[in-house]
Amino acid sequence: MDLKTARLYWEDSYLREFEANVVARERDGMCLYLDATAFYPESGGQPCDTGWINEVAVREVRDEGGLIAHLLEAPVLADRVRGRIAWDRRFDHMQQHSGQHLLSAVLLELYRAPTVGFHIGAEVSTIDLGVGWLGWEQAVLAERRVNELVVRNLPIHATWQDAGEASPLRRAAAREGPIRVVTIEGVDRAACGGTHVRMTGEIGPILIRKLDRAHGGVRLEFVCGLRAVRRARADHDALVAIARLLSTSLDRAAELVAAQARMLEEAEKSRRKLALELAERRGRELYEAATPSGSGFRCAVQRLQGCLGEETRALAQGFCSGGRAVFLAVASQPPALLLAVSGDSGWHAGQLLREALAQAGGKGGGSAQMAQGGSPDAAGLEQAVRRLAEALPPLAEALAGE
Repeated sequence: MDLKTARLYWEDSYLREFEANVVARERDGMCLYLDATAFYPESGGQPCDTGWINEVAVREVRDEGGLIAHLLEAPVLADRVRGRIAWDRRFDHMQQHSGQHLLSAVLLELYRAPTVGFHIGAEVSTIDLGVGWLGWEQAVLAERRVNELVVRNLPIHATWQDAGEASPLRRAAAREGPIRVVTIEGVDRAACGGTHVRMTGEIGPILIRKLDRAHGGVRLEFVCGLRAVRRARADHDALVAIARLLSTSLDRAAELVAAQARMLEEAEKSRRKLALELAERRGRELYEAATPSGSGFRCAVQRLQGCLGEETRALAQGFCSGGRAVFLAVASQPPALLLAVSGDSGWHAGQLLREALAQAGGKGGGSAQMAQGGSPDAAGLEQAVRRLAEALPPLAEALAGE
């Protein structure tokens, strides 16, 4: 089928309605190929348009080389159809895409940071930069510069040129022959098949949201136009709510939150310290309450529903500080053991635990006085407990009394 779809969006990104002939039909009329279309197919980081063909919703538009496929919610059997673009979505994509060209040009000019990837998402857009690092202060300066160019309302237009004669371009063309060049007057020239606004003023405000490391470079998150307005309003409302809760002004909210975060951090440190001291004291009390075995050893077995933590280690340390002691904690989530022995016990906790877990398919180890490790499952954990009981008679007596 040697047919091509005329891409009306290349000539007029503002075209909202059109008529066309159906040149092929698949999936019983739920996939149409037209001789011309204003629907933009997903390509180059820009999502596809949606809209309606003969009032049937277009849910996806695909570029299949020469032809463009329109996937519909229901069959359309007419040979001549009328298409209508979902304009709010189209114009939003035009704002984001034109904003990306402007931002990419400024980042290259200011910081020699080339754009190597671009994506328009449902909420935010991203630019992947081929640099190892970009600071937030640099991003803010770039944001200021692009917004200065926005308010200058520079013309944006697209022309067809031969790739060999189109230089200079921000990025070399990926193919030979005719290419579509999108130009922002005096600022940028780039090979691009996407839809764009006519003037930079139509991009609206550009707001950089975040910087991340990605694929060895920097990923910059941004929003343009009405997205930026909505995001700024949401940010402002959130800040107002925070300031109201803190009984302070907007300008002082961040300072007060930072001060309270420091106070909370110090309080948490104190809480953890007290919790460990309390656990160690409970361990000593547990030791005093334990009945010595025939060999004079005191032993405690703790079975935990959760995981092993700092407080369990402090409890074991407190218990074994009394001398001639063995302490075992058995945790269920995930399956794990903690073994502690007193310094005068003559046993090496790390060696005993490592050997017991290894025989049960697990791993572990530690010092002579305290060791920790895990098993793939509960059955293996209980097997390791039995191995330890064979090596530690006081532990066998304690387990027998459970």
